[in-house]
Amino acid sequence: MPSVDLTKLKAYRAQTYYLSPVIRLTTPAQALDFVNARGFVYFWPIKGITLPSLWVATAGDRPVPDNHDDPGNITWDWKDKSLGQKIWYYGKILRRKATFISLDVAPYFYALSENFGSPEEDYLLAYEEGRLTQAAKQIYETLLDKGSLDTISLRKEARLLNAKESVFNRALEDLQKDFKILPVGIAEAGAWRYAFRYEITARHMPELPEKARSIGEAEARRKLVELYLASVGAVQVRDLIRLFGWPPELTHRTVAWLVQNGILKDDLSHLQMSGEWLALAELVE
Repeated sequence: MPSVDLTKLKAYRAQTYYLSPVIRLTTPAQALDFVNARGFVYFWPIKGITLPSLWVATAGDRPVPDNHDDPGNITWDWKDKSLGQKIWYYGKILRRKATFISLDVAPYFYALSENFGSPEEDYLLAYEEGRLTQAAKQIYETLLDKGSLDTISLRKEARLLNAKESVFNRALEDLQKDFKILPVGIAEAGAWRYAFRYEITARHMPELPEKARSIGEAEARRKLVELYLASVGAVQVRDLIRLFGWPPELTHRTVAWLVQNGILKDDLSHLQMSGEWLALAELVE
């Protein structure tokens, strides 16, 4: 059985993750170039998930410290100042974690969301079918009616002051994950004088659903898996399922198409880990 060339894989990820101090990010413009080059990345490295992150590309492959003065935390400033600027798409997307997506790639994610038509109607269908919680419905309707609001005002206007913090935050994550809302700025509100302002995605970025309309679901999955492997080099199918949350059958079908078209190699072994792997052809021994 062919195997993944671990030496080549390590060198490959050193380039795509920007692990070398020579290519590490030092400016907002470089951060934008990084996101555009990779297609999508995490803000922070997430345990158990293989994906480049803005933090590692800026601060190096080390744990995120509690020290707010750490130089790597300049990424917070880059992220906050970019909100609402439409230079990339940012929100809690992949596994409900903070994700940056390039504007070219965002339509492929949107094409896989449960937004099919009017933003004034889709959420009602999702709610009626049990795919949207009552709290998420109230938050969405409030933003729909009143426009952009910070989380403090949003919780009050949505009549969720008595709801558990976990219920409110989960609703925000549900709506972000399905591209229904996104953070568009920072407000000096609450005890910490720091709160996200949210807006309806289709209203803030009307070009996004328009661009996604011509993209089929199969095409979108192929594009995202191809981009993912272009970033990480080699993974197992279970890594794809864990990251994207797609049904196994659809994930396997997507991989099979990419293998048949010579984009990926499958049925590979890994000298340090069990299971079958798939990889870019250039990383196969």
